[in-house]
Amino acid sequence: MSSAILPRSAMRNLLRATPSIYAAAPRIATRCLHQRTSPITSSISQHRPSAHQCSPRPADLAANIRRRTMFIQTESTPNPDALKFNPNTRVLPESIASPFLEYTSPRSTLAPPHPSPLAASLMNIDGVTSIFFGVDYITVTKDNATPWAHVKPEVFAIIQETMASGKAIVNTVEDKAGEGGQGGTELDSLAYDENDSEVVGMIKELLETRVRPAIQEDGGDIEFRGFEDGKVLLKLRGACRTCDSSTVTLKNGIESMLMHYIDEVKAVEQVLDQEEEIALAEFTKFEEKLRLQKGPNATASTIGKGSLDTAEG
Repeated sequence: MSSAILPRSAMRNLLRATPSIYAAAPRIATRCLHQRTSPITSSISQHRPSAHQCSPRPADLAANIRRRTMFIQTESTPNPDALKFNPNTRVLPESIASPFLEYTSPRSTLAPPHPSPLAASLMNIDGVTSIFFGVDYITVTKDNATPWAHVKPEVFAIIQETMASGKAIVNTVEDKAGEGGQGGTELDSLAYDENDSEVVGMIKELLETRVRPAIQEDGGDIEFRGFEDGKVLLKLRGACRTCDSSTVTLKNGIESMLMHYIDEVKAVEQVLDQEEEIALAEFTKFEEKLRLQKGPNATASTIGKGSLDTAEG
């Protein structure tokens, strides 16, 4: 009997149609006891992190948001030696009744009742002479010999670092010795007082509504020191304190307005603190000495504050 021989093409088709034994059998992963565990599959550090492991903590997230959204805007003032910095956040704590604090010396930044680490850091910058804190802005005043190109970057860095860290800008400590190291630590001088006379009440209202907003816009503030014999006693703060045009502001601006609305007002005068009076007296002596050295035709220079040049005849 002869055997049937299949062609090669038919044999290939038959093998393709028959399922493979190896393909049909399921693969079973087996591992002997003596085999070591693979570090890739068993290590905890190599496992895929879960959602709660990836999510940052709320405190870290808030700090990162503050760092990314910190934007400090600067504004020029009528005083070329003063700049206003707006950090877009509150500067003075709500517990302080006064609308401003002013630091005019390194010692005042450490003295009670309101020492300020931020003011102390800013006062350490070469050329900076005073720091003024408004409710939501900071005014930095420098001497006329130091250019803003040297001062401004350091001021930016210190303010941004302090704001992003969340540290206290102003602290409050008990003033046992009555030092009063800062200007503006008392209550708001323009606030309503039931013991004020009608004239004083009108003066305060005009200063609060008509004068203070403009002065705050220029990086300063104003204090009411009293009303005596027809004279309104005021104190300019911040950028306006050392501004050359402060006298013009008092006479042509504030005095004219108060005399227009209130008949009892006859004049407006600026009050100087004891330290300022001493400094002014020393400056007057120095100016007189220079005038004697340079001759009777010596006039004040427009280049630097208080410097004298000889006018050509």
